Amino acid sequence: MSPNLTHISSDHDLAALDVDAIVIGITAGDKGVELGPGAADIDTALAGKLAETLQHLGATGTPGQVVKLATLGATVAPVIAAVGLGEQAGDATVIRNAAGAAIRALAGTHRVAVALGTGYAALAYAAAEGAALASYDFTSYKSEQARQSASYRAPVSDIVIVNAHDADRAELDRVMISAHAVHQVRDWVNTPPNHLRPDHFAQAAVALATQAGLDIEGLTVEVLDDTELKAQGYGGITAVGSGSDAGPRLVTLRYQPASYQPRDSAATNLPHVALVGKGITFDTGGISIKPAAKMHEMKSDMAGAAAVVAAVVAIAQLRLPVRVTAYVPIAENMPSGSAYRPGDVITLYGGQQVEILNTDAEGRLILGDAIGRACQDQPDYLIETSTLTGGQVIALGHRICGVMGTDKLCERIIDAGKQTGEQMWQMPLAQDVRTGMDSSIADFSQINSSFDRAGHMLQGGLFLAECVTDDIAWAHIDIAGPAYNGDGPHGFTPKGGTGVPVRTLVEVVERIGTAKR
Repeated sequence: MSPNLTHISSDHDLAALDVDAIVIGITAGDKGVELGPGAADIDTALAGKLAETLQHLGATGTPGQVVKLATLGATVAPVIAAVGLGEQAGDATVIRNAAGAAIRALAGTHRVAVALGTGYAALAYAAAEGAALASYDFTSYKSEQARQSASYRAPVSDIVIVNAHDADRAELDRVMISAHAVHQVRDWVNTPPNHLRPDHFAQAAVALATQAGLDIEGLTVEVLDDTELKAQGYGGITAVGSGSDAGPRLVTLRYQPASYQPRDSAATNLPHVALVGKGITFDTGGISIKPAAKMHEMKSDMAGAAAVVAAVVAIAQLRLPVRVTAYVPIAENMPSGSAYRPGDVITLYGGQQVEILNTDAEGRLILGDAIGRACQDQPDYLIETSTLTGGQVIALGHRICGVMGTDKLCERIIDAGKQTGEQMWQMPLAQDVRTGMDSSIADFSQINSSFDRAGHMLQGGLFLAECVTDDIAWAHIDIAGPAYNGDGPHGFTPKGGTGVPVRTLVEVVERIGTAKR
């Protein structure tokens, strides 16, 4: 559940503010720790010794470092949490991560005031977003006894943002819509795979869209089951799902703004964006089975699908002037007597014949079907995201997404990622890598036919490129690493599902709508 978010003017005396803790920023100055904007009231209440005391407690101003100080009655709030901002106190990404780190450190505290970025509205909103994103925990499968134990600390539930002037409530509402979308993605990614099989995930997507659609005109959802998928020629989705007793699904989620009238020539100028996301609810690798180590993390292989579903709902809630359609293929990749095999040739939606060389490269097959269907609707832009290749992690690590596709759209996505703090890097679609995917018996093979992993991430992008109609601007975002944090939490990012890249998707779609193409 997302926290309650309110705001006050920084004209308030923070020392008298009735909260359980106050977050202030500190920077790394030439002569030691320096207090950031918003800390003056607290410093006065502590007889001007706040910076000195924090240094004695080990504070350095390093980005994300949190040092807590008991005020012993000098302020109404019993605790001050000082978070390091490094040397870039005016950077929105730094503020967002600092607020997140502080809120995580204050888990178990109910009501927290955040006095970061108090001089500028944009920075106050970044602080609000970081705080809201960090106030997250996944306890659906913990017993009541575990949640009541002394060791469990619930996330902060009430956040007060301190700003230099009255914040725009609409902007704070936007922050909460964004945070709620991220929390939803994290919940789905963290859900155990036996509780989120293809039919369960499709039902959950329908439930989210239906609930939002009660208040939003123009939001609709439909689902094709395994029988319908087979009858309509979705050979990729049905092949990948053939090894599981939980049949595959294709969820299509559409948002058309209330102002859109198909027969109105002016209204039809609203751009149409197609979003596609990989929804493998669990990936064993199929016949080409994965090693046992970390296979449990393959419950996150549906993170791309989760992101596009949550993004469309958020876009609808924001009433953005864009038509958006999400095409979400969902399947479970399992080995069995009915599973597809290396050596098979399958027919994608639209007729392309693909030779299967490795059943663990299944994501591109279900995406090929969904992309083919999306292109049939002739969108202006097509953006796909998926936990597609281990090559993304090898090339770019766990926090930087790989982007491939039409150059101008890739640039827009990368720029939107800078705004949201979700890092992106464009990768080439190299022809020499594509040549290795030629097939002697089909239109092309699913991976490099020599089983060479060189350019592994690029192979995934090149396969998807074969499925996109030539006249459509498109981009692929590989989130294999960034979608799931298997290590310790950092900034506003918890362990487990991260919610990447839902905020970037919403940001780039909004920019497309604002620019009117």
